[in-house]
Amino acid sequence: MEPDITSDITFRKLTIFMAFMEKGNIARTAEALDLSGVSVHRALHTLEENVRCPLFIHKGRNLMPLPSAWTLLEYCQEVTQLMARGLEETRKTAGVGQGRLRVGTLYSLTLETVPRLIMGMKLRRPELEMDLTMGSNETLLRMLEDGVLDAILISISESEIDHNSFEVLPLFHDDIYLAAPASASLNTRELADLRDYRDRKFVSLAEGFATYAGFQEAFHVAGFEPEIVTRVNDIFSMLSLVQAGVGFTLMPGRMKKMYEGSVQLLKLSQPYQMRQLIAIVFARNREMDPNLLALAAEGRMYARSLPEAR
Repeated sequence: MEPDITSDITFRKLTIFMAFMEKGNIARTAEALDLSGVSVHRALHTLEENVRCPLFIHKGRNLMPLPSAWTLLEYCQEVTQLMARGLEETRKTAGVGQGRLRVGTLYSLTLETVPRLIMGMKLRRPELEMDLTMGSNETLLRMLEDGVLDAILISISESEIDHNSFEVLPLFHDDIYLAAPASASLNTRELADLRDYRDRKFVSLAEGFATYAGFQEAFHVAGFEPEIVTRVNDIFSMLSLVQAGVGFTLMPGRMKKMYEGSVQLLKLSQPYQMRQLIAIVFARNREMDPNLLALAAEGRMYARSLPEAR
């Protein structure tokens, strides 16, 4: 019966064997590998048993390689070099640790958050290229699950995240506001009670977007179905429609800087107030990928720089 090399002959044993063949004795091998002499001796002894032929002979206190050991060494070097190339190609196929990072983001995060992260990443890893994909919460999460993206920036408040499979790095909380055309006659000093806007027309994002889920929940609390004139697939188009007077909408606070001069923003009254938690999400089994480690470090720095973190 052939030996089961997958369980008996391990890369650990082969590494110790190659180091011993280079260093010439157990003590120097143990020091080089930061192991005990007993561990080195055991690895060599069990390797000899697994190969099922003599590899060494004792001469006094010294262990001397036989010609069979030198033959095995040649093949060990070939095997480890081949495996190193195989692991490199495997990581390349998976997009791990290469010069490219595929990041998905919500449209609304391209105003400030994503540019800040990209600039920080360029300082940390100048050689790294970042591919940016924009989409809805739902679409981005599905692309991450399918391995099409390496990391995503989404609102985890409206997403079901499997925390056994994914790492979640929170960045910031964001409040939702009522956004109205500049031409609308409103008391912007009062909190907005959505029931007062029952007769207004609205525009919204399509299903699957983070703000859409909050939109639905807020009007459920208000007790009526708003008249939605149109649904769009990005937040910039939605707010352009508000600017043009097509309708009202609900909008995350991160859009305020860009639109506060052309859109009226009202804080929602207590029953409708909601917050999104924006986070970086990536696969837990990729947590040691150097590119993702750099992205996570940059994300933590960004989170600490925000006013609410102080």
